Amino acid sequence: MKKISIVIPAHNEEGNVALVHQKIKEVFDGLDDYGFEIIFVNDGSRDKTQQKLEELSAKYDEVKFIEFSRNFGHQPAVKAGMDNAFGNAVISMDGDLQHPPEMIPEMIKKWEEGYDIVFTIRTYPKQISYFKRKTSDFFYKILSSLSDVNLTKGGGSDFRLMDANAVEVMRTFNEDDLFLRGLTSWMGFKQTGIEFTANERLSGESSYNLKKMITFAFTGITAFSVKPLYIAAYLGFLFSAFSIVGYGLYVIYSFVAETEISGWASLIMTIVFFGGLQLIILGIMGIYLGKIFKQVKERPNYIIKNKNF
Repeated sequence: MKKISIVIPAHNEEGNVALVHQKIKEVFDGLDDYGFEIIFVNDGSRDKTQQKLEELSAKYDEVKFIEFSRNFGHQPAVKAGMDNAFGNAVISMDGDLQHPPEMIPEMIKKWEEGYDIVFTIRTYPKQISYFKRKTSDFFYKILSSLSDVNLTKGGGSDFRLMDANAVEVMRTFNEDDLFLRGLTSWMGFKQTGIEFTANERLSGESSYNLKKMITFAFTGITAFSVKPLYIAAYLGFLFSAFSIVGYGLYVIYSFVAETEISGWASLIMTIVFFGGLQLIILGIMGIYLGKIFKQVKERPNYIIKNKNF
């Protein structure tokens, strides 16, 4: 009998962990040829998530948990689950039931057809705000154009199935700023995608705010490409050429026409503009230097405080 490992990061999900276990169990009750385990990764929850996980683990043999020493973030939590999952295939999904467990049989079917990685392509219900949908689409469009990985529109969800061989490769990665969606695309293997409609969150509130989304976007772009550095260099050449040609012609015209060269406002505006441009370029360089700084320390992506297996 083949075994499927389900990895679920959990941060303040006390109201969801029991329900998501129940839904997954119902799915596998209809899959006689497959066994399963659920590995919950408690990512520094401040509510009763850990207590709920311990209760579930004591009652059900298939429930396992990993408890972090603090909150390390969603991506390290998924990575920790994969590092400790040794099923024939591993499925990662969120613990708020926005990723429907009913999709698992279809993912397994595609895996049995020979695909090493089965990713999901998310579509949004009407209840999701227009702003959320458009910013998500814009993010993946920008990421694909600025990085060296090509993410399908809506295909950046961490709801995916990976064959054990692909998971084994994933375990070897020791990058500091993890961007698993990009890594999965970069790895290659035989991949396919299936569509799903994201459910509404059943309990609690998402901690994934706009600030975290922007930070995540920068992580994804800078983790897989140096194109922003090239863009910064091109901008430097462009504006240098523009200033030489544009202002040079203006100065020549002023002397020929004997007109006065004046205008403190335009001078200050020009200084502020180019000063801001320099700060942007320095900021881009700083992001890459910061990544190198953190990477050379070789600190672990996460610290496990406790686990029951």
